[in-house]
Amino acid sequence: MSLQPKGPGGRQGFATLSLEYPMSLGVFEQYVDAQKAVDTLSDNQFPVENCLIVGTDLKQMERVTARLTWGRVALGGLLSGVWLGLFVGLILSLFSRPSNPLTLLLYTALYGAVFGLIWSVVGYAFTRGARDFSSVSQVVATRYEVFCEHKFAQQGRQILADAGIDVGGREGIGIAPVTPTSPPTQPSSPDHPGPPPPAG
Repeated sequence: MSLQPKGPGGRQGFATLSLEYPMSLGVFEQYVDAQKAVDTLSDNQFPVENCLIVGTDLKQMERVTARLTWGRVALGGLLSGVWLGLFVGLILSLFSRPSNPLTLLLYTALYGAVFGLIWSVVGYAFTRGARDFSSVSQVVATRYEVFCEHKFAQQGRQILADAGIDVGGREGIGIAPVTPTSPPTQPSSPDHPGPPPPAG
């Protein structure tokens, strides 16, 4: 099994993000714990180039930063426009060599401020108050699993066990424990009598 799809549609830049026959060494709730496990393997001369940390159970977190008002939107657009205008003016002054670079910067900053103001106000008007707040979002994983090639799996598990690293309450692909269970017993009935009582 490979954790990275291969074939004509695969991206060559991600060739190093693949394992041919991965086996799980442990599951961790925090990335720093998975990082510590791999670091422990590295300190014990384990071939860590055969390891892969996979974040699973992704969720999106959005942090609301402020309430949006017409004034806040206009000010934000104005400031971003000024910075954009200054950047464009700086580029033009380097390549066109105007007689007065300062005047060019002032004009481009002014045009940028007007453009940014109009752009932000018009964009906010189109939302019709459906999103009156600003926020930042990030996709994070709820757990992290460390994989390695199957031929090094036993060695890696032994190193982590000797180091006393908790690898989680469950194991991943290929090494899930199987608990033997007894066959279910059916209730006795006239059509399906139960098992005979033990001989006494």
